[in-house]
Amino acid sequence: MSSGTEGLAPGRSLLHIKLLVFWQGLGTLGRASLLIIVLFCSMAVFAPWVTLHPADRGSGPALAGPGGGHILGTDDLGVDIWSMLAFGARTSLIVALAAACLAGLGGSIVGTAAGYQGGWWDTAVMRAADVLIILPELPVVIVFAAFLGPSLGNIILVLVGFSWTRPARIVRAQVLRLKEEPYIRMAGLYGASPLYLMVRHLLPEVLPIVLVQMVQLAGRAVVVEASLAFLGLGDPTNRSWGMMINQALDFPGIHFTPYWQWWLLPPALALAILVTALAFLARELEPMADPRMRRS
Repeated sequence: MSSGTEGLAPGRSLLHIKLLVFWQGLGTLGRASLLIIVLFCSMAVFAPWVTLHPADRGSGPALAGPGGGHILGTDDLGVDIWSMLAFGARTSLIVALAAACLAGLGGSIVGTAAGYQGGWWDTAVMRAADVLIILPELPVVIVFAAFLGPSLGNIILVLVGFSWTRPARIVRAQVLRLKEEPYIRMAGLYGASPLYLMVRHLLPEVLPIVLVQMVQLAGRAVVVEASLAFLGLGDPTNRSWGMMINQALDFPGIHFTPYWQWWLLPPALALAILVTALAFLARELEPMADPRMRRS
């Protein structure tokens, strides 16, 4: 028993030290942003336990103000606003996490292979990235989302298709520098395969920069998903903040009534706060991922 406990203690201590170093490396703004993101994630995960009413059907009088069992009031169908806000966070965060992970990891793999292999593969990847970068992202995403249909999977697929380019270009630039390092060249001379070098040496080196890019991509994904839902191109079976804003603005004369205060304002504020927190966290993580920025 004692030997097993002693074996686990150093691992726990090392993890604690790494988390402490990471927390201390963030500034005040980065810490506040991280806490906000954790708060929104907790709200999404524990939505069934932090809400009192269903988010897909009426549970009270229509257009009721805050109070009477409804923290933020109800919409024109009597659906609880707080329940829609909590469950809507799930949709926004699922899209952000899936798009950021797939685009970040996929772009880093493509960029690593392009930078290390060079040749026609490098040329093809960079020309494809150039074409996607010069295209206006939101109009093209709207067209593809309308063509593919209002599905959450289709939205993620379109976002990944237009978001992998930036991680790929940044990782490629890093790999072009790293592959000239003496230890990489020596490993290649001693028979290490390109796949081994990319997986064992190159990808771990660029991973911190990729994580920063993933945080930035998550913020962009939240905005694009909300924009598509606001335009009526989102998945109607999944509540989202953009869809809440769309439904609120469709109500006649909402700006001339007090309803906007508890119907339109909460999802708009939640969307703005989450995107701002992701942007500030990415800004704080950049010097930690790239020592050259920290020295400057």
